[in-house]
Amino acid sequence: MADPRQTRRSPLDETDRRIAAVLMAAPRASWRTIGDFLGLSERTIVRRAAPLLHDGTLRPTAVRNPARFPRIVPIVLRIRCRPSRIKAIAAGLARRPDTIWVDILGGGNEISSVLFLDGAEARNTLLLRDLPATADVLSWDAYDLMKVFPAGFAWSGGLLSTHELEAMTSIEHDPLEAPAIQPFDEALINQLIVNSRAGYSELAALLDTSASTVRRRLDTLLAAHMVRLACEVDLGLLGIASEALLWIATGPATLEAAGNTLSRHPQVRFTAATTGAANLLVAVAAEDLSALYDFLTTTVGALEDLRSLEVTPILTSVKRTGRVRPSTTAG
Repeated sequence: MADPRQTRRSPLDETDRRIAAVLMAAPRASWRTIGDFLGLSERTIVRRAAPLLHDGTLRPTAVRNPARFPRIVPIVLRIRCRPSRIKAIAAGLARRPDTIWVDILGGGNEISSVLFLDGAEARNTLLLRDLPATADVLSWDAYDLMKVFPAGFAWSGGLLSTHELEAMTSIEHDPLEAPAIQPFDEALINQLIVNSRAGYSELAALLDTSASTVRRRLDTLLAAHMVRLACEVDLGLLGIASEALLWIATGPATLEAAGNTLSRHPQVRFTAATTGAANLLVAVAAEDLSALYDFLTTTVGALEDLRSLEVTPILTSVKRTGRVRPSTTAG
């Protein structure tokens, strides 16, 4: 569906930011629940949130948990290319259905992308055929994502406190045993990717089943952490002006503790253990460069057995959580 927005939206006010933060943390929360949580009327929440959803400012979506889908091969790419072609190459990556995020990094000649590939053959095709055949791609590095730390999934851009996040989410709860995935589950997840706020009756009509069946199966998928619900928003609208990827190397004995610590920080939106010289990839979103500096010197600096750190600022984001950013804000 084409994005109806024609001009760049101004930064959101405090109330809209808080509504956005709740939807980022709990995308399917009811209007009444959001209103009770924020101390506002349900009518106010609907009046404020409906335009943001309609014009694509808020983009409810979903993403599979690769740890629960054995066929998925999750990797991160660092692609170096000619600066004159970087936007075209990034746009091409964003059009792929298996890219989860695509960012253009600080030097203007490098792209970072996370992909959930459909099996080892798809990985080989990408690395041995597609990338070598792409004009003006100079070199690349590919790393496997060994573990994605789930605490970062319940992220609110730092606008909700830890206590508020715990009240709105259950991501820290131990998952139930993973069910056997049926074709219906795949179809349901695909509909949630389009709109994770779609109502049970709407989903039932799309899937030719009953609302009770949709509710029951979705509850099972969420309880087993098969799928993560999300709500995308351009972070600049929330007052976040400095984003960066951190490539951290720590000792094997401290890797788990470091990943857990960083993933729980309110400025961290994604943390994963990776193969390669740097064994932690961390995506940070800070209010400004000063806040980013404080995060590096205090939170990262306090990690035990920190061996190396590379900071790559993000110039612009082309795709996040599987959703291509609106063209008015992608460049």
